[in-house]
Amino acid sequence: MYHPTTRVLTVLELLQSRSQFSGAELAERLEVDRRTVRRYVSTLQDLGVPVESEAGRYGGYRLRPGYKLPPMMFTEEEALALVLGLLLSRRVGLVDAAPAIEGALAKIDRVLPDRLRGRVQAVQGALAFTPLRSTARASDPAVLLGLTSAAQDSRRVWMRYRGTEDVTERAIDPYGVVHHRGRWYVVGWCHLRDDLRMFRLDRVLALEPRDATFSKPLDFDCVEYVLQSLASIQFGWPIEVLLELSLAEARERVAPDLGTLEECPGGVLLRTQADPLDWMARLLVQLGCPFRILHSPELRDAVLQHARDLSRCARLAPRSRARRRLAAGERR
Repeated sequence: MYHPTTRVLTVLELLQSRSQFSGAELAERLEVDRRTVRRYVSTLQDLGVPVESEAGRYGGYRLRPGYKLPPMMFTEEEALALVLGLLLSRRVGLVDAAPAIEGALAKIDRVLPDRLRGRVQAVQGALAFTPLRSTARASDPAVLLGLTSAAQDSRRVWMRYRGTEDVTERAIDPYGVVHHRGRWYVVGWCHLRDDLRMFRLDRVLALEPRDATFSKPLDFDCVEYVLQSLASIQFGWPIEVLLELSLAEARERVAPDLGTLEECPGGVLLRTQADPLDWMARLLVQLGCPFRILHSPELRDAVLQHARDLSRCARLAPRSRARRRLAAGERR
């Protein structure tokens, strides 16, 4: 549970980060109501911090222009959050940003008190990550920053893009950037195809901002679009499997980018594509529920073969201790 003083200081930090915040935005960030936000602002004003407020629909709170605060100080939770964020950024395709990450970690280390520095360094020394399976090329940090800035400002961009077959040049209106399974995607309106599209950032060869602006569709969910697009990509063998689960259970066990789920009599219908089929056979077994393969027959053959392989492994008798020692001696 946060102490009220911590929340008051958080309001101050937020007001430093942007020219103005509405009361609703501050309330959402702090997970409190607007009346509590007004009380926090009054506390800052009583402490001599020049927080200005403006009433009305487009009003809000801001620091008086030109006001300078003392040097940064971090709580233990803030320092840990910063360090974890920097370490995790190494895991999401920003390999080219390694010098910036190391520089930021060094700066944070210099401003921390001795006790807090020791705890944060302990996190860096003990924290480890399993290797990423993705072999995707790292995204250029400049491309990531350019697209996220354009999305924030609702500004059109031009890019040269390397697709699966050729290189194209196109203008897009970026709605947002999404990270999923080791790759970055930008979602937006493509003026070359005159349709909504998503693009992998590691395939962007060049990027330039344009003067034109756009309006993002209301309530558009970039994450949902990426997941649905990945789930509906046409490749490999078309597959339909009836999972004997409720829809809620199926959503817990089936990754949202694997395929589409449709509730129907007897369970949930999974529609997807797969290649190779033996991978899909293993995945179905791992779901841990009864299922019926409706299509394709080749998947049924793959599941039967997987079952035979499992049965054969289960029937193998363990070696005797003497035979294991003899085998170990022969290997030496």
